[in-house]
Amino acid sequence: MTAPGEHEFTVASSRDVHIGRVVGLRIDDVVMPGGNTAVREVIEHLGAVAIVTLDEEQRITLIHQYRHPMGHRLWELPAGLIDHLGEDPVGAAKRELVEEVGLTARDWVTLVDVAASPGFTDEVVRVFLARGLSEVERDVLGEEEADLVVRKFPLAEAVRMALSGELVNGAAVSGVLAAHAVVGCVAEPRPADAPWPDRPTAFAKRREG
Repeated sequence: MTAPGEHEFTVASSRDVHIGRVVGLRIDDVVMPGGNTAVREVIEHLGAVAIVTLDEEQRITLIHQYRHPMGHRLWELPAGLIDHLGEDPVGAAKRELVEEVGLTARDWVTLVDVAASPGFTDEVVRVFLARGLSEVERDVLGEEEADLVVRKFPLAEAVRMALSGELVNGAAVSGVLAAHAVVGCVAEPRPADAPWPDRPTAFAKRREG
């Protein structure tokens, strides 16, 4: 048996259970230390982007959106899926910002990359900080988008919401706290085009392969 931290978790076999529009579910038999295998259910995801918008008054834009698995509406950041394998994440973020809240931004940096729930999905969300904002006409593209409530919150209020449990979406909580750290000069953000080694690609390759 290998020492802790040295085992290679190889996949002995894999089978697809469901391949949908946004996610795929596969079952992997993974080789464990000692030689036995264990079943792992894996949800493949396209990957996503989310945006903390910060205006001159230190306010951010949040949306109130119905999330069916949760059974109620959540306060979240403007966000959306990366449409295809080669799509530029900043480009995807710019598109979603216009579509969901009718904003464009002059300055972009990367705040955090958030693995949604790495025990069963490869979904990772890249969260950007966008400043130098301008309002543009918003195109409502579907029934869910028509139901969105858009509201601006002082950054300090959003931090309070995250710590009180009013804000529970993982990318939103991480993005708000990261933006607070950047504004407070506690940490420096990365460039907008910073490397993204954990960007998911398996499901996008399925769709385009």
